[in-house]
Amino acid sequence: MDNSNSKPILNSDTVVPYLLEIFERRGPEAYLGESVSMADHMEQSAACAVADNASNAIVIASLLHDIGHFSGEFALDALEHGIDNLHQDSGGEILAQFYPAEISEPVRLHVAAKRYLCAVDSSYFSKLSPASVNSLELQGGFMNAAEIKQFEANPHHLGAVQLRRYDDDGKVAGLAIYKVDHYRDLLQEMLL
Repeated sequence: MDNSNSKPILNSDTVVPYLLEIFERRGPEAYLGESVSMADHMEQSAACAVADNASNAIVIASLLHDIGHFSGEFALDALEHGIDNLHQDSGGEILAQFYPAEISEPVRLHVAAKRYLCAVDSSYFSKLSPASVNSLELQGGFMNAAEIKQFEANPHHLGAVQLRRYDDDGKVAGLAIYKVDHYRDLLQEMLL
């Protein structure tokens, strides 16, 4: 792929190679104060989904849930500098062009799912990594009753909660798991 500033024209033939190229090129970057790289985190999240016998859609959503960190104008460390880069929105929007809502919506909702779980599960907050705790305030903090009701009304909210738990578990330094290339065929099969 071209590493210049020009954006590639993506379609069902080019999006999977492009996603794999993003993992290769940008994946080794630090992940917001965590002990794993961006690629390690997303690959570990997918591995958690596989180990839990999640649907193929949730496996791919887990693998791609933070792809929005690579699509915006903000620096990767924006959250560490008090800027919410809204990676969930940009990632969900990009994926919705190529993947069904069972993938793009949990990606779009995975930050809301953190806020939701903090509000409805009294033990959840204590399980968050320090980096996730730091970003929570910027992302809106615990949901209020109206936000909870709105979140639960979304038909993909349970998928987002499932993805969120894999997201939280995918932060283990040195864990041996399948790399993104292992999912190449599934990434292709799940395209719209």
